[in-house]
Amino acid sequence: MVSDKEGPGLDVRCCREATPYTRAEYLARALWWGVFPLFRFSPRPFFCWRRLLLRIFGATVSPGANIYPSATIYLPWNLTIGRDACIGEWALIYNLGPVFIGDRATVSHRAHLCAGTHDYTTPAFPLRRLPIEVGADAWICADAFIGPNVWIGRGAIVAAGAVVVKDVGEWEIVGGNPARFLKRRRLTDGQDAAEEV
Repeated sequence: MVSDKEGPGLDVRCCREATPYTRAEYLARALWWGVFPLFRFSPRPFFCWRRLLLRIFGATVSPGANIYPSATIYLPWNLTIGRDACIGEWALIYNLGPVFIGDRATVSHRAHLCAGTHDYTTPAFPLRRLPIEVGADAWICADAFIGPNVWIGRGAIVAAGAVVVKDVGEWEIVGGNPARFLKRRRLTDGQDAAEEV
C-alpha cells in the first residue's frame, strides 16, 4: 500500500469538485440526456430523425450521414460529421472537445473517439478538452481507440482494436497498441491512392 507520507499526491478533490463547463453547457447536457432516449430507441433506419435531433442540439451533420441508434454522442454541439459519413453501432463519441468526422469516413462499431483527458502534470488534475479530426474517406475499425488531440489523415485506416495516441498520415494503415504504421492503403479500382512505401 502506498502512503501519503511518501510525497505529495494529486489533489483529486479539487478535480472532482471542479465545474469545467458553463451553466449553459450543463443545461444543454441535461436537456440532451433527457431527449437521448428518442435517439437511442429510434428504429435503426431512421437516420434522418437522428440527424435532426443532433442538429437541434448544435451538431453540424451533413446530408447522408448515418448515425446508428446505439452510438453515444456525448455533446452534440461538439460534433461535425461530413456527407455520407457513418458512426456505427455502439460507437462512443466522447466529444468533450470538438470531433470532426470527414466526408465518407466510417467509425465502426464499438470504436471510441475520446476528446477529453486530464493534465497529469499538475496536482489539480484539470480536465482538458482537446480535438479529434478524422479525415475524409478514413476508416476507424471496430473497437479502435482514438485519443485526444489526434488527427487521422484522409483515407487512413485504423485497424480493429488499435490504440492511436499520435497523428496518422493520409492513406496510412496503422494497428496495434500503441498503433504503428503497417502499410499504405491502395484503392482496388486499379489506381493507387498512394504509392507503396
